[in-house]
Amino acid sequence: MYIYYNGQIVKKEEARISPFDHGFLYGLGLFETFRVYNGHPFLLDEHLKRLNDGLEVLNIRKRFTKEEVDRALVELLTANSFTNAYIRFNVSAGIGEVGLQVEPYMDPNVLIFAKPLMPAGEMTEKKAVLLKLKRNTPEGGERLKSHHYMNNLLAKREIGEAQDIEGLFLTSEGFVAEGIVSNVFWKNGNVLFTPSLSTGILNGITRQFIIRAAMEKGMTMVEGLFHPEHAYSAEEMFVTNSIQEVVPISQFEDQKLPGKQGEFVQQLHQYYRHKCEYL
Repeated sequence: MYIYYNGQIVKKEEARISPFDHGFLYGLGLFETFRVYNGHPFLLDEHLKRLNDGLEVLNIRKRFTKEEVDRALVELLTANSFTNAYIRFNVSAGIGEVGLQVEPYMDPNVLIFAKPLMPAGEMTEKKAVLLKLKRNTPEGGERLKSHHYMNNLLAKREIGEAQDIEGLFLTSEGFVAEGIVSNVFWKNGNVLFTPSLSTGILNGITRQFIIRAAMEKGMTMVEGLFHPEHAYSAEEMFVTNSIQEVVPISQFEDQKLPGKQGEFVQQLHQYYRHKCEYL
């Protein structure tokens, strides 16, 4: 497999990063994950805006334009002969002295990984369970998609290897936050609920897309602080991320739900399919 490494396409075995990279020493780095559909990177503008905003917060002096990233993706996909792919776009701070650095990072390491994916097909269902582990609070003013992933890793160990289960974090105050690798939504009537960013969750790119889509469809959107009991009476529930897209929930704790038979989640799925090859 080939990867993109600081402007070059190299075999994955040839990539080398210094142990003095502060992405390794202090977790100072960001990443974005997104899908390529038939050669088209979905919602790339939104992913790059979040990445660039985060780089500003971390004092990493690098910004990415859509044009340069498009070129890099074409090179990477061509080298690997991929048309539909998972993309991880990773930026680490770069080399520094041992110790916490105040000065800007001027020479970050940029890596882009690609994995082949099958063309998007039918939805797959999951069950949702509440995690015992609480969601940690963001390191700064808002949660970045950063290298700090221990909370997520420990949560994944809590639920085990099952691919059909998503763990849902609660905050220390007991409010529903987000999934281990997803944002969560539930529907009652004409109202779609999702936890507020004030819970410290990541403002997922697919989360933002679904909020816009729901409002286009005439739904009332409510972002707030919700205890789990609020979701127990949901008519439909689903989780979202940029790789798995919209994943209907067939059971939340002991509550049975319609899963992929839900009317609203089917509408969202069709809308997503319609948009994913050109937005």
